[in-house]
Amino acid sequence: MASRSFLLYTFLTFSLSFHGIAALEYRVINIAATTPGGIRFNTKIGNPFTKQIMGTINNYIWYVVFQQNTPSDQKQVDSVNTYIVEFDGAAGIAWGNNNINVSTNYLKELVGDLKWQFTSLMLHEMTHVFQWNGEGTTPSGLIEGIADYTVLRANHTEWGFANPGDGDSWDQGYAVTARFLEYCDGITPAFVAKLNKLMRVTYDVKYFEDLTGKTVDQLWQEYKARYGH
Repeated sequence: MASRSFLLYTFLTFSLSFHGIAALEYRVINIAATTPGGIRFNTKIGNPFTKQIMGTINNYIWYVVFQQNTPSDQKQVDSVNTYIVEFDGAAGIAWGNNNINVSTNYLKELVGDLKWQFTSLMLHEMTHVFQWNGEGTTPSGLIEGIADYTVLRANHTEWGFANPGDGDSWDQGYAVTARFLEYCDGITPAFVAKLNKLMRVTYDVKYFEDLTGKTVDQLWQEYKARYGH
């Protein structure tokens, strides 16, 4: 089994090799630099590494996950701003059009490979910056599921990530929905990329049927049956 450090290196170099850094600015602002988590960010992760993975992840989302090869297909922003902030309740939050908050309380408690875990978080949050959401009409469970699908697609999951077949509903969100979307990809190649494209202006659950020939409920039932749930 490949080591985590090897997988992280592979991920960081993959999209750079084919596309180069996306032509927008990546900013990292540690506004909690004197807190334990803020200090840990500066000493163990740092601004240069963060900017590097932001550019790599941006390209990975555009060209691999969403297969958006032309600027007209891509969600355009001038910059992406990552703030290291002290707050509770979440590891990270994407807000506004192009902002990400990372919790110093989360960073303070991390155990193990900090850069690996931080990269997993940034894969999720950066997806929120660049995904289409039907101009606010897409259910939150699907939005979060697509963000975790990026983590899954990059082979950057953490311990405790849902297994295939887990969950109570297709739109439960996060890793449960990510695994379901992975299953849909197996039925219709590039399913997530095609679904994201359809959600540029609005959302309709019928998109699942349009892309696979089956309703989302039928897909979920067959998915659960496949994995014995």
